[in-house]
Amino acid sequence: MSSIFSKIVAGEIPAHVVAETVEFLAFLDIAPLAIGHVLVIPKKEVDYLFDLDDETYTGLQIFAKIVARGIEKAIPCARIGVTVIGLEVPHAHIHLIPINGVNDMNFSKPKLQLSQEELADVALRIKEALRTIED
Repeated sequence: MSSIFSKIVAGEIPAHVVAETVEFLAFLDIAPLAIGHVLVIPKKEVDYLFDLDDETYTGLQIFAKIVARGIEKAIPCARIGVTVIGLEVPHAHIHLIPINGVNDMNFSKPKLQLSQEELADVALRIKEALRTIED
């Protein structure tokens, strides 16, 4: 059975994509802990991060690093927090979260509720920041 993330990869479910390669996809979390909270996934559906083959695993980490640089340029924050929980969706993924303190990564706190327009604006800001890094 396809995960919700595989459906996003296939274009069956819309997402606010900020970066994409042949193998990887980065898109905004629709229930973010902070503005600019991005999920980074391999397009290949593998449930558990540590079950990825070595090439995909390292490629995902490098892709996440590039995306994190774009988030840093677009969203004012002290750092980009990185976490892997992997229980909520059976598809390997990394959370990239703009943070100013450790409590900003507390997944038990209420999530932000942003409109589609707000999400689209954040995604555009990150995409534009990534373009300036790639040039």
